[in-house]
Amino acid sequence: QVQLVESGGGSVQAGGSLTLSCAVFGYSYSRLCMGWFRQAPGKEREGVAYIAHDGSTSYADSVKGRFTISKDNAKNTLNLQMNSLKPEDIAMYYCAATFFLSKCRARSFDYWGQGTQVAVSS
Repeated sequence: QVQLVESGGGSVQAGGSLTLSCAVFGYSYSRLCMGWFRQAPGKEREGVAYIAHDGSTSYADSVKGRFTISKDNAKNTLNLQMNSLKPEDIAMYYCAATFFLSKCRARSFDYWGQGTQVAVSS
């Protein structure tokens, strides 16, 4: 069983930065396709950034150029560096994972963390 635990959320001023981390327990994350999602109050969950088994990355248009997804092999964690934060980035952020390439491509994930809150003040 894969367990995901997010951390690093908090409150920053617009234009500031935060780094979210997702610790992976149970399996080496080198076998996992992983992603970051977010859900703002009253809105549907949306995919933010993904990193596939081969290390290739992709981003939502709304965060492209501001957010960077990466893996920390030494710590078995997934990171999301968020720069130039805007009030519209306010949301609960979740990391997610799947073993399967087909699900990775379909953005359909099997394992989810509990989330970490990000707040941005203008």
